[in-house]
Amino acid sequence: MKIKVQKQVIESILINLQPFLEKKDASQITSHIFFDANDNECIIKACDLEIGLSINTKHIIVEQDGKCTANGKKLLDIIRILKDDEIILEVLDSSLVIKQKQSKFKLPIFDAANYPVFPSIENKPQITLDSMHLIQSLKKISPAIDTNNPKFELNGALINIKNKSTDIVGTDTRRLAIATIENESEQELALIIPKKAILEIQKLFLDQINIYYDNTNLIITNQNYYFYTRLINGKFPDYARIIPNSIKYSTILPKKEMAESIKMMTTISQDIKMSIHSNIIIFHSLSSDNVEAKTELEVNTGIQEKFEISFNSKYLLDFIFQSDEDKFEMDFNEPNLPFVVKDQQFMTIIMPIVM
Repeated sequence: MKIKVQKQVIESILINLQPFLEKKDASQITSHIFFDANDNECIIKACDLEIGLSINTKHIIVEQDGKCTANGKKLLDIIRILKDDEIILEVLDSSLVIKQKQSKFKLPIFDAANYPVFPSIENKPQITLDSMHLIQSLKKISPAIDTNNPKFELNGALINIKNKSTDIVGTDTRRLAIATIENESEQELALIIPKKAILEIQKLFLDQINIYYDNTNLIITNQNYYFYTRLINGKFPDYARIIPNSIKYSTILPKKEMAESIKMMTTISQDIKMSIHSNIIIFHSLSSDNVEAKTELEVNTGIQEKFEISFNSKYLLDFIFQSDEDKFEMDFNEPNLPFVVKDQQFMTIIMPIVM
């Protein structure tokens, strides 16, 4: 194999592939980038067996067809220190040689025939959701997904496709976020996607995509990328049971002003108490070291009797920053019961701090 490529092109590709590499054991072939140069096209891959990405590019000049692998992190480190100019990558004597003018580096290679095979989309059913709505919904609920829960199903997002709508759901057991997409579907389907995969999907895909699945994998493709992730095998909690059936107090609040008031309190403490009156909301920090913070927001809440609730401000701010509306609805029952914040297609149920 011998290819020529501008530094900016190969560096960008290698950066995109880094999250898909095996990081802990450099002796594994999954710590390597895979190259397949053929004719005027080059396919470059990385995977750690749980998640993988293949990038198809014509911005590389193929002088000699071939396949090879090389350690992905070390290769990127070398590319980064080279100048903004053309780089040659060539397989010589069981090594990948990286050359630029008077500079030359060698990396050991593994047998490319042993590189893991990506799952195929052949004969796999396709998900017909509007892909942009799906990506936006995953972004909205991703802050609420747990990261290291012993119940593996909570370390991912549920895609729950129903006949008339689809719910995208994430929870860390202290809050539950649900984004809803209106759609028509002939079949019902539930898949759990790992959080790591969701974060990469948000970075990679900004336009229309094709989505395929089976019992094990979810595959996303567009013109340049072929992405796959293993699905989480488990049963997601019955999230509908968490949503309150009735509401005692409800108010519409301005998003910008609420965010500003809450962020002022977070300089002292992430935990805050909110006292709601008919025409004012008073925010107090909940600090254990006798440092106090207080601010007020004049707003017509429509709630006639005083209501107080304490909560982790991060949960409410995460909702506010992901909401697309200028205002949002806040629903309460009792100070010790979960409360709801929502706009038209997005809601979060938050557990309060019981004082």
